[in-house]
Amino acid sequence: MYKHYYFLLLISVLFFSSCEKEYQFKLETPKKIQINKSLNVSLTEINAQKIDKITYSLDGKAIENPSSFDISNAKLGNHSISAIAYFGNKTKKTTNTITFLAAKPYDVYDFKIINTYPHDPTAYTQGLEYHNGYLYESTGTRGQSTLRKVELKTGKVIQKIELDDAFFGEGMTIYKDKIYQLTWESKKGFIYNLDDFKQIGTFDYGRSVEGWGLANSGDVIYKSDGTSKIWILDSDTLKEKTAIEVCTDKHPVAKLNELEFINGKLYSNVYTNSSIAIINPKNGAVEAVADMNPLVKLMKKKQRLDGNEVLNGIAYDKENNRIFITGKHWNSLFEIELVKKE
Repeated sequence: MYKHYYFLLLISVLFFSSCEKEYQFKLETPKKIQINKSLNVSLTEINAQKIDKITYSLDGKAIENPSSFDISNAKLGNHSISAIAYFGNKTKKTTNTITFLAAKPYDVYDFKIINTYPHDPTAYTQGLEYHNGYLYESTGTRGQSTLRKVELKTGKVIQKIELDDAFFGEGMTIYKDKIYQLTWESKKGFIYNLDDFKQIGTFDYGRSVEGWGLANSGDVIYKSDGTSKIWILDSDTLKEKTAIEVCTDKHPVAKLNELEFINGKLYSNVYTNSSIAIINPKNGAVEAVADMNPLVKLMKKKQRLDGNEVLNGIAYDKENNRIFITGKHWNSLFEIELVKKE
């Protein structure tokens, strides 16, 4: 009996000792990197076993030089880095996620108040746009959501429609004589004639999480969804084609809200953070931040505001180079000038 036991034990030892160790790979990449730096990628087998060949890829595209890869023209945000190891007649794929960040710190802007105008304090401002001498505004909360045309100097609402109680109005933009308006959680947007506010169509959201802000450059429509992403929409179907992810040189920036396109840059309220991010629409880099905290403090002296009645609403008069700012339920709208802090 004992001889049989030792014989089986000896066979087992010889069998397992003759087998090679299981291949285990470690893909070396940084967790985050600024895009002005070279990306270095390497794969090692932790048991020092032989690898015949390794191929690397970034988001599915082959990396020619993994020891020093140029990412200066890449979009910011999360990317997938993969390595495929070839050994014997086998392969194994290892993947890491890496975050690409802006190349440099953002500039900081202060502001000057040029003019102050009245604003309807019942308007829970979600979207704001200036067009041909008037402000157009989308307001929120269920049962009170509207689309309206407003006189700048008086704050008087001269045209308005109300949304069905099922919808919570969000951002809006005017594009080629049509108004596009988002709703929050319903994953549906509305299209109206500019002149009479007659609804002429709807559009659904696909890949974006919710509806927050809309803006356009004259050629491209941009949409925020409350995350760090800004979506580029097909101007005919309003489907999400692609996205940029907004990042500083340190981290992604979430809760991007109301949008406006000004002089080649995207301006975005950051929800509950009294600031406006100024974003490169090509790669998502935050190039500047306008600190609006003094304006919020001024408003809190003028009227009582609760935690949800935050800065929200950016409009731009391109012809006269004027920026207008307001907030949810604010009784004032401000024309401001941004001034870079030294």
